[in-house]
Amino acid sequence: MSRRTAEPSGPHGLPECLNHETFEAVGLGGARRRRSSGVGTMRTVSKWILALGAAAAVSAGASPSWAQQTIRVGWTIPAEESKYWMMRRQAEFPNLGKAYNIEWTQFQGTAPMTQALAAGALDCATQAPLSLANGVVGGNLKAYIVAQHVFEKPGGFSVYWAVKDDSPIKSIADLKGKTVGISVIGGGTQGPFNLLLKQNGVDPAKDIKLVEVGFAVSEDALRQGRVDAVNMNQPFAARAEAKGGTRKLFSLSQAMPNIVHILEACRADFVDKNPELVKAYVRDITSGMKKALANREETLKVVNEVLKAPIPVLETYLLKDNDFGRDPGAAPNFPAIQKMLDIYAETGMLPKLDVTQFKHPTIVAPLE
Repeated sequence: MSRRTAEPSGPHGLPECLNHETFEAVGLGGARRRRSSGVGTMRTVSKWILALGAAAAVSAGASPSWAQQTIRVGWTIPAEESKYWMMRRQAEFPNLGKAYNIEWTQFQGTAPMTQALAAGALDCATQAPLSLANGVVGGNLKAYIVAQHVFEKPGGFSVYWAVKDDSPIKSIADLKGKTVGISVIGGGTQGPFNLLLKQNGVDPAKDIKLVEVGFAVSEDALRQGRVDAVNMNQPFAARAEAKGGTRKLFSLSQAMPNIVHILEACRADFVDKNPELVKAYVRDITSGMKKALANREETLKVVNEVLKAPIPVLETYLLKDNDFGRDPGAAPNFPAIQKMLDIYAETGMLPKLDVTQFKHPTIVAPLE
C-alpha cells in the first residue's frame, strides 16, 4: 500500500490544507510515500481524477461473501481521529485487512468528496451537513449518515470570527463596510454566519465584502490587514491565541448549539448492496472513536503522524475542554443536523429537507 500524507508547508509548521470546507481537491506538494502493510491504499486526489470519476477501488482477495471486499473511503484533516486510528494503528482493528480492506483517498474538503460520492467514485466519506445536502439537492446523491466525527459542545470550541486587539470592531453590527474572511463562500459555516449577521442588522450579501480565506492562512490574513475579521478553527485558533494580539468577536455557537461539523456518510446503493461490509466499517469507526478518547497520549501521536502538526500545538487543545465535542460511540446527532438543515433553509441556502432520509434503520453508529 502506498500512502500520501501532507507535509508542513507553512511557516507555522502546520499543513496548509487543514480545511474541511475548501472546494478544491488536495494536491500536496512535497508529499511523501510510505510503505505499509497492504491493508488498503491511501492517496490524494487531483481535480482531473475527480472530474473523470476515476477513484477506482483496488480490491484484493475477492470472494462471494463480503470478506476481503474493499471500501473506497474519502477523508480529510483535521478532526477525524477514529479514521486516523484506523489508518495508523491498523493492528488494533482485527477485521481491517482480514475481513475487508479500505482504500483511503485524501481530499482537502467535504464538497469534492460529495461530488465523488455522487459520481460513484467513493463508497463512504467525511461530509458536512451542508455539502451532503447539496449533493442530494443538486447531484441526485442518496446517502446514509452512518457516524459522526465532531460537533460543537457547550463550553467547548466553537468556530469563531476574530479581529485584531486594536480593531475598532466591537460587535457584529460594526462589520458593516468591512472585509470579512470565511473559509469557503457557501460552505458549511456560512449558514449560521449569515443568520448571526442578519440578527444584528447586517446584510451578508450587501453590507460586507466577503472573501475566502482558508483556515490555515486566516491568522496571517488578519494580522497583515488583508481582512478586518476572519474565522478561526483548530489547530490554528490555538496557535493564534498563544501569540496574542487577536480577540474573539463572535462564534457560531451563538447561532445554534451543538453544530455538527463533520460526519461519515455512505452511498445508499452501496449500503443496500453490502450491508454486512458497511456494518464492519461502522463497527471500526465506533471502535476507533472509543480508542481515540480512551488513550489521549496515543491519539496525540496518531494525529501528529497524520496532520504533521507538532505535538506541543496539539497538546494545547486536542481532546481537551477547548476542543470540539466527540460522541463516545460516534453516534450522529440527527436532531442537531435537522436544526442545521433548517437554518440553511431559513437563510436560502437549501430547500427544506428532512434528516430522516439520511438515517438507515440499523446501520448507524454505535455498532459493537
